[in-house]
Amino acid sequence: MAVASETIEDANKEGTLLEKHVNSHVGNFIHMFLTVLAVLVMAAACIALFQIVHYGFPQLWRAADEYQTLHQLLQNILLLAIAGELGLLLLFHRATAAVEVVMFVIARRMVATDVTAFDLLMGSIALSALMAVRFYFLPGKPK
Repeated sequence: MAVASETIEDANKEGTLLEKHVNSHVGNFIHMFLTVLAVLVMAAACIALFQIVHYGFPQLWRAADEYQTLHQLLQNILLLAIAGELGLLLLFHRATAAVEVVMFVIARRMVATDVTAFDLLMGSIALSALMAVRFYFLPGKPK
């Protein structure tokens, strides 16, 4: 699978024949490595999704402390969202995917049990700023 990157094509136009050959193969290797890594992350996310659906949701009706169970379930779901966005980031290298990964990480941190009021305030400000950046400064329409 060849990488259709402008950077690699530009690098192939300059330099000696050895440099062109090395640049092409190293670029292809890095692209394949990131693709395999993204597939592994998504496979782990699919396994975790099955575990959440099969074991997590029934715990809501069986557990003595439903609040703690729901809290753990929300953290696991946000962790799955982080894994999905990280997979997209590894494959497509989009700035929007990077911003969304950071947004999910902040949101997951805000759901934690040991969060102070200051953490919630800073998390809310950070999420608002990232949403503004995503809406006003990144290309494409926000979803």
